[in-house]
Amino acid sequence: MSNYPRYAIYYAPAQASDLNRFGSQLLGYDAFGGEDLPFPVDVASAAPDWQDLTADPRNYGFHATLKAPLSLAQGRTEAELLAACAAFAATARAIPVIRPVVGSISGFIAVIPAEPPRDLIRLAADCVSEFDMFRAPLTEADRARRNPSRLTSAQRAHLDRWGYPYVMEEFRFHMTLTGRLDASRLETVLAMLRNRFSTLGLETLAIDRLALFRQDSADSRFRIARQFVLMPGQG
Repeated sequence: MSNYPRYAIYYAPAQASDLNRFGSQLLGYDAFGGEDLPFPVDVASAAPDWQDLTADPRNYGFHATLKAPLSLAQGRTEAELLAACAAFAATARAIPVIRPVVGSISGFIAVIPAEPPRDLIRLAADCVSEFDMFRAPLTEADRARRNPSRLTSAQRAHLDRWGYPYVMEEFRFHMTLTGRLDASRLETVLAMLRNRFSTLGLETLAIDRLALFRQDSADSRFRIARQFVLMPGQG
């Protein structure tokens, strides 16, 4: 089993942003403060089981994965990981800008890029490789939970090398809003969330920060330990 605490490096919108309020309210959880939030009244009315539909993503908070959850390698400390995050953020790089849309990905609904820019793929790959020194090796139980027999050969290779199958060329930026939906409900919920998202008027989104999330135990949710703004530059 995984050792705790666990950490993850995610993109999370600025705390006071409309996008953070949008995602956090839909999940019913504020990862900055660690508090439960009431669901939007219209969403709860349209989908009385919304609590269940969002149960899995609620545990992680509103985010997009850059470096998947990990237990610290032997001899590594949280202070060292925080310092590494600060150093990573202070390194000048091209800041990815996406056109965010609400779409479906493998049966889930998420905020995704209409067209993922190369800079975003590079940012994610850099996070995967540069923070890997902090990752404890996967246990056999953790590996088994990824159902390696259902992965492609490339995904299995990434799982064994990086501890997570959906990295590098397999990476897809997504900020999850629901768990997996039955096909019979997907289009209805998707239309509702697209309509709700359109009220934000968010034409572009700069992926200009990363956050270190921490999970203290198997029964606790991830919370934001600290957020870091990326330094813009040519990289």
